[in-house]
Amino acid sequence: AYDLLDQHMAGGEWVNEAGFSMADCAAAAPLTFADMQVPIGAHENLAAYLERLKARPSFARVWSEAEPYLAMVPK
Repeated sequence: AYDLLDQHMAGGEWVNEAGFSMADCAAAAPLTFADMQVPIGAHENLAAYLERLKARPSFARVWSEAEPYLAMVPK
């Protein structure tokens, strides 16, 4: 799955070519949790996309509010 997503993200900054959209909002948490389980590693485009998501103030705020519960995420 990482290979497929990495190839898709080679084409642009966000999932939708028109710009940041609900698709990116929907991808943020699952992709972050997936990275916690199986690190994205050498998938450069996907890793850069995740970093762009994490840099958004709205995501950073939500993630900081979730931080006390992250210890409950199975690894």
